[in-house]
Amino acid sequence: MSVTVATTPFEGQKPGTSGLRKRVVVFQQEHYTENFIQAIFTAMPAPGAQGATIVVGGDGRYYMRDVVQKIIRIGAANGIARFIVGQDGILSTPAASAIIRKSQADGGIILTASHNPGGPNADFGIKYNTRNGGPAPESVTDAIYAATRTITEYRQVALDAPVDLTTIGCQRFDGFDVEIVDSVADYVELTKSIFDFDLIRRFRQQSPDFSLLFDALNGVTGPYGRRIFVDELGFPESALDQCTPLEDFGGCHPDPNLTYADKLVARVEREKVALGAASDGDGDRNMVLSHDWFVTPSDSVAVIAHYAAECIPYFQRQGLRGLARSMPTSCAIDRVAAAKGLEIFEVPTGWKFFGNLMDAGRLSICGEESFGTGSDHIREKDGIWAIVAWLNILAHVNQTQPGASVRSIMRDFYQVYGRNYFTRYDYEEVGSEGAAQMINDLRAKGSDLVGQTISGFTVAAVNDFEYTDPIDHSISRNQGLRVIFDDSSRIIFRLSGTGSEGATVRIYIERFDPAEFDTDAQVALKPLVNAALEISQLSKYTGRNEPTVIT
Repeated sequence: MSVTVATTPFEGQKPGTSGLRKRVVVFQQEHYTENFIQAIFTAMPAPGAQGATIVVGGDGRYYMRDVVQKIIRIGAANGIARFIVGQDGILSTPAASAIIRKSQADGGIILTASHNPGGPNADFGIKYNTRNGGPAPESVTDAIYAATRTITEYRQVALDAPVDLTTIGCQRFDGFDVEIVDSVADYVELTKSIFDFDLIRRFRQQSPDFSLLFDALNGVTGPYGRRIFVDELGFPESALDQCTPLEDFGGCHPDPNLTYADKLVARVEREKVALGAASDGDGDRNMVLSHDWFVTPSDSVAVIAHYAAECIPYFQRQGLRGLARSMPTSCAIDRVAAAKGLEIFEVPTGWKFFGNLMDAGRLSICGEESFGTGSDHIREKDGIWAIVAWLNILAHVNQTQPGASVRSIMRDFYQVYGRNYFTRYDYEEVGSEGAAQMINDLRAKGSDLVGQTISGFTVAAVNDFEYTDPIDHSISRNQGLRVIFDDSSRIIFRLSGTGSEGATVRIYIERFDPAEFDTDAQVALKPLVNAALEISQLSKYTGRNEPTVIT
């Protein structure tokens, strides 16, 4: 039986590139979560919710299981005929995308705040993916937002008890089915079809001193890591750390970078680990390093693109169609594309922009400097995918260069392409007004900077990145303020929308060197860092003298 509940709109339910993210206590307000779920079903692209199949799951954070139950009740009242739900509500974001595509579902709802902290006093999020498995485009998120602003009621079915989310199998209700699926199985099957697992196993057996350490940061990828790295590839259980999903991520900030994954970084250095890796809360980000080298995300996607058609079966079968990066990501992958005669695309930050190119058959591998890497096997970035790609590359290179390491592979890459030194400074949860004023003032004085020499670098151009999608011809404006110098070095200023409170100011800094590869990136980029702080006057606007995170 369906019941109708009267409600009124809440301000600020506008989903960003990664859905709607707020503090848990905001979502726990009466009707708040229900309003947003109803808005998703109201705005579902044609043919709409009636008779549709949707995939539901999340990263295991606090409040997730409650919201899964709300989605089922409200979705069923709106005509959803079939729910495919990860066991116990658990699905990594890449796995959800894979299941949407494999099952030909009409969409999916992913419950995650990605790399943000979890727990009763932390963050929660709801994100809608369309039938291609990727994040909803702006036309859909705008429709969801419009629905939240005019909502007067939502509908839900009355159930005698909560739906059993633990028992795998199909449960039939009056007018709808709920199918509980193994959270890991489909994703593992897909991953095995992409990479050369036999080659990796032989490499592991022939290289007894090679060590792997994977840290899931108590996020969703723990079970995926255990199934792939231990059960399939034969690494010991000791290769895993923090691989049990926890509602509060064990107090960790589940963001795989040098600051928040400091436990992994320390262990990799102390134990001389050959390949260290981490993934974030919902499994779409990754970090790769060794005891003597940190691989920047910009370099990582470029290296994977360089080797892909040479040793990864998926790309050996279908070839490489094109490469892409988000605008702030370093230009290393551009050099790979030029050498291989491939199209290269520079898009705004947000994985949905890659999806259009993939659906049109023009893009194979892409990445973002924010630790996101992936390919057209799904329509989300994929942390485990990137880590297994590195294992595949290491196994391949060791066939002809025994003892090859992460560091030696990077050195070989720089010998061919040169090095794009890159760093990012994040200033998290700063005052929104001050941050916005800083960006506005930078825009206003942009043309006055051209021709000035700052910290030894001469400004050649200042502009706001604008992107015209080559597939649907939509235009995205004001995607980041770029200061470009006459030697091609770049400083980029952006406000990020992935947090739940305040603003995050991100400053991206890049300089190309064709010959010097071993300088510490912070040393190589220090003059440009100084220039960025001088140009932006960041401390004046934000009150911050030090970044929260340096990548």
